[in-house]
Amino acid sequence: MKRILSIVAAATAAVLPLSHAQDTVKVGVLHSLSGTMAISETSLRDILLFTFDEINAAGGVMGKKIEPVVVDGASDWPLFAEKAKQLLDQDKVAVTFGCWTSVSRKSVLPVFEEKKGLLFYPVQYEGEEMSPNIFYTAEAVNQQATPAVDYLLEEGKKKFYLLGTDYVYPQTTNLVLLEYLLSKGVPLENIGGGFTKDGDGKIISAGKYTGFGHTDYQQIVSEIKQFAASGDACVISTLNGDTNVPFFKEYAASGLNAETCPVVSFSVSEDEFRGLPASQLVGQLGCWTYFQSIKSEANEKFVSDFQAWLEKSTVPGIVKDDRVTCSPMVLSYVGVYLWKAAVEKAGSFETEKVMAELKKGIKFDGPGGKVTSQANHHLTKNVFIGETKANGQFKILKEYKDVVGEPFLKGTYK
Repeated sequence: MKRILSIVAAATAAVLPLSHAQDTVKVGVLHSLSGTMAISETSLRDILLFTFDEINAAGGVMGKKIEPVVVDGASDWPLFAEKAKQLLDQDKVAVTFGCWTSVSRKSVLPVFEEKKGLLFYPVQYEGEEMSPNIFYTAEAVNQQATPAVDYLLEEGKKKFYLLGTDYVYPQTTNLVLLEYLLSKGVPLENIGGGFTKDGDGKIISAGKYTGFGHTDYQQIVSEIKQFAASGDACVISTLNGDTNVPFFKEYAASGLNAETCPVVSFSVSEDEFRGLPASQLVGQLGCWTYFQSIKSEANEKFVSDFQAWLEKSTVPGIVKDDRVTCSPMVLSYVGVYLWKAAVEKAGSFETEKVMAELKKGIKFDGPGGKVTSQANHHLTKNVFIGETKANGQFKILKEYKDVVGEPFLKGTYK
């Protein structure tokens, strides 16, 4: 909790001006630097500023240096829309990188569409969307949720407890997973968390949900413990933000562990584990398209360069100690380089021309391996299943190569 409070207290919105406006291109950064989502989103601000500096040091984009305009969505979804309008109307940014929760993305989506702006969205989400003004570097459901379920089924798990934060991403993902689990032969009584049905008896909600910033997980963990008593059970968690801290602390205090009832989390990466009792959570699972533990020259350079940048950084409120990298950070980094390549191919910063180039298929060799932009505004990329280690890193257990992003779940993975 100490780390969370320090982030909330220290993180401030910032505009980092450069001296010659005609030699720069303004780029928006729209993330929560305060509130319940700051535990996750502040690091995306940091990695974006690092990436801009890296690109500027190499000559910029079409000869122009990137001038970042950083605003704080403050974990307030209507405020995200206001800040998006500010970036597009007042600051005249060429592109914006931002949002974490789906509710924040859906809040800004009509703004970007109305004003013909361009948003790069880097965080795992529920799919069922393809805006002409958003490029999703994020993991789609078939690049995270369904591979994780398949892995758990292969490991002999027979009971699945669905738990999430009360908003669109967890709710939609869990409905998709309910259908997916049933299609794999898992009986309805082996899916925990509860169901809500409409007047015709159709299930319209699956799983247990708590609000942003929820802190009391005693009853839910007691229910999970009872659910897991017969064995072969697991938890699929789409809890978001700092509410993961009290959940995992209660989970550990109850005597549950990765042997008795593993948790696979879709919103807890290396960065969130800095604020969790990682030593008590060894063996818990994650499914992402990047882990810091990937052994490659590109990844080792990326991690080293970012940590060196942190040491030299003068950004107000930046946290420099005990920093790690994670999938949303890498997908933010990748997004900037894909945008840069598309701009240079188009010879223009105009949204329609940039998006047209992205649709043709731009390749980038990133820290998680090669990614390729797709015509459906998503990425082809590698998917990894990882197991938590005592130091908060992940041991990679399985890799799926070149998984095509399918927002409407029409595709399969290899």
